Amino acid sequence: MLVHWSIRALSALLVGLMAVAAIAADAPRQQAGPFAEAWHDGSGDEPIMQVQRVDADTYVLRQSVKTNFEAPFMFLFFGHERALLVDTGAGGLSIRPTIEQLIGQWMSLNKLSTLQLVIAHTHAHGDHVAGDREFADRANTVLVGHSPEQVAAFFHIHSWPNDVAPFDLGGREIDIIPMPGHEKAEIAFFDRQTRLLLTGDALYPGRLYISSSPSNQFPAFRDSVDRVVTYTRSLNVSWVLGNHIEMTSKPGRDYPMHTPTHPAEHALQLPYASLLELQKAVDAMGENARLDVHDDFIIYPLP
Repeated sequence: MLVHWSIRALSALLVGLMAVAAIAADAPRQQAGPFAEAWHDGSGDEPIMQVQRVDADTYVLRQSVKTNFEAPFMFLFFGHERALLVDTGAGGLSIRPTIEQLIGQWMSLNKLSTLQLVIAHTHAHGDHVAGDREFADRANTVLVGHSPEQVAAFFHIHSWPNDVAPFDLGGREIDIIPMPGHEKAEIAFFDRQTRLLLTGDALYPGRLYISSSPSNQFPAFRDSVDRVVTYTRSLNVSWVLGNHIEMTSKPGRDYPMHTPTHPAEHALQLPYASLLELQKAVDAMGENARLDVHDDFIIYPLP
């Protein structure tokens, strides 16, 4: 059967198709990843901490932006001898009750009566260590220090920052890769079980701050990116997870600093290709960083 379209009908159809295309262009980019739900963005009622499970032994937690504009992420890995908590948040809330609940549930499911808790950090900035004090009196708990010397001593990194050291949780090993540059004691974590790579504030969907004064930290940052790529290139990294989200879902667009909500937020996870993209960008800069906007991150030198 032939259908005859009037000029008015064709015009209406064209306008409708253009509207759909415009909505699709402005819609958040969908990205597969390890999380079952979107992260809370501060736009409605939400708990002070959001918890998502990657697998039965791995949890990622986010501090609500309503408690601190940094809205940092924390990571909890379980082995059969110890649990590793990476970072303790920015303060403005109590994280210990949530951590205790997760540890208790995991121990019960795995029929364990004792489990050491090790608390380490991607780096020593205040928005990642503020919750340490909550665990100062906790039994069977080790708080790793904040200096490069303390980090190297605990993880048995014999030549800082050039060596990589495994850390055994009991049937589960996590590789500790020195990554100074954003901060002098920064480290990356590669979990062999999930193949997740934690890169702290060195790479995340946001502004990658690198100090240029009073001392230029960019050469150390560039060398660290090369070191992490060299070590992980053959490890089939599943996702790169950083500590914050500061990018919107629009390529190259970040939120204003200290913004209280994150509407249309970028995904936390980045593909391994983003690390290679960062390496290529910093290697091309020579000895001094410059502002460089990418779809999923911004290299952001600080005076």
